[in-house]
Amino acid sequence: MVETIRLGDIAIAVERKSVKHVHLSVHPPRGRVTLVAPNGTRLEVVRAYAATRLGWIRKQQAGLRGQARETRRQYVERESHYLWGRRYLLSVIHKDARPAVALGHRRITLAVRPNSTIASRERVMQEWHRSLLRDALPPLIARWEVKLDVKVDSYFLQRMKTKWGSCNPVTALFASIQNW
Repeated sequence: MVETIRLGDIAIAVERKSVKHVHLSVHPPRGRVTLVAPNGTRLEVVRAYAATRLGWIRKQQAGLRGQARETRRQYVERESHYLWGRRYLLSVIHKDARPAVALGHRRITLAVRPNSTIASRERVMQEWHRSLLRDALPPLIARWEVKLDVKVDSYFLQRMKTKWGSCNPVTALFASIQNW
């Protein structure tokens, strides 16, 4: 169950979970604030904690408001898209065939069926990005396994909203000890 507390003009969504410590987050793009507290924590305690962090919350929100934001992609002709840190222009071709994506010099060509929706174009592009990552990751993993002296048993790709990735050092250490 999510409750909301207000501290002046700031609304904070409070959720209780099976965690050891309080987690306070300010989310882009508008600076929405969430607080996850351990089960059984009284609302007065949560409010007092949030009040002590009010300066930090305002600073984070101001920083988010000051950040330049990319507009939501429409997947239309001559729209800018980035791949591996380089900017490409999108070229959209309408044809009655299976959707496909091709990479050229400074251009990404997206072939879609006539009357395709933004959502369907986005799915095609995301699947293409996933396939590029599937090809690029094994050599990177192999290189970093040697440098870090670890063994990666498995990995998976998922779309993240705020985190770019994660690693569990406990299992990484355990894997390292097993291979020692």
